[in-house]
Amino acid sequence: MKTTFLTAIALGAFLASAHPVLAEDATPPANPPAVEIYTEADAQAVLDARIIALKTVIGLSVDQEKLWAPVETAIRQIAASSAARRAKRADAPEPASFVDILERTADAEATRAAELKTVAEALKPLVATLTPEQQRRIPAFLGLREANNGIPQPTAELWLFEEEQ
Repeated sequence: MKTTFLTAIALGAFLASAHPVLAEDATPPANPPAVEIYTEADAQAVLDARIIALKTVIGLSVDQEKLWAPVETAIRQIAASSAARRAKRADAPEPASFVDILERTADAEATRAAELKTVAEALKPLVATLTPEQQRRIPAFLGLREANNGIPQPTAELWLFEEEQ
């Protein structure tokens, strides 16, 4: 037991003396190199995968497949518009006040609302041909949350607008 106690004291003394040396070595360089982790090509690949997955989740028949093109076009337009807004926001001057932030948020929400209407309109002809089972799969896949009554609820987590988040 005496040996264990002495070993613990020796280890503690060693770690206490080693800490300042380790801290000096851990200082980051003044200007670390910028690394782009998520590129535009990555975003495009993820969008392509999600569109393919959505079609797979729905399980389109041959006749339903004919109604898919406008839906995919609307989704791709939203993704491109969302990425453009994010880039514009990154280049915009800092807001002067919280009122500027509210105005920018209102403008972005109005734009997203209009784009969401475009997707809804593109979906209507397709959804009219889907079975209840096919329809049930779509909301959760898009990112709509389900309320206690089982009805999908609006959410800011739609992957359609992921580029802005």
